[in-house]
Amino acid sequence: MKDRAINPSPAAIPPIEQLVPHAAPMILLDRVLNVDAETLRAEVKIRPDSLFHEGDGVGSWVGIEYMAQAIAAYAGYQSRLLGQSAKIGFLLGSRRYECAQPVFATGSTLHVTVQLLLKADNGLGSFACTITDQQSQQQLAQATVSVFEPHDASQFLEGSME
Repeated sequence: MKDRAINPSPAAIPPIEQLVPHAAPMILLDRVLNVDAETLRAEVKIRPDSLFHEGDGVGSWVGIEYMAQAIAAYAGYQSRLLGQSAKIGFLLGSRRYECAQPVFATGSTLHVTVQLLLKADNGLGSFACTITDQQSQQQLAQATVSVFEPHDASQFLEGSME
């Protein structure tokens, strides 16, 4: 994997819409800041019109979805390097999602970093994830997230429905 593009220039990173298999308004991240063979860092700005915004911000429970979408963007970028499009994946769960605050405050800019820990041939993967406040550089949340990317999502979904 080390032969893949390392730290492409920001101009070479496609828009987030091309990296995740989601459509608006379910795309929660704003953009990918940098990516390499094992790590991706994305950005999300908490605005009054952010999905799940209530009162003073977005509940920190949404952080696990920010992490999952950053993992999806990582997988989508890696697929693009192979000339493929973004594929459907599944969030299996997390170990010890810990967050230092109950709400991501309106006006804050978060950096979501995901680092590949394990990728098995059967599509199972594990990532170390963090959410950091861009201004203060304080780590706000962390988790180890498990995901599954089937080789053929349609076939997998049809088989699981029987």
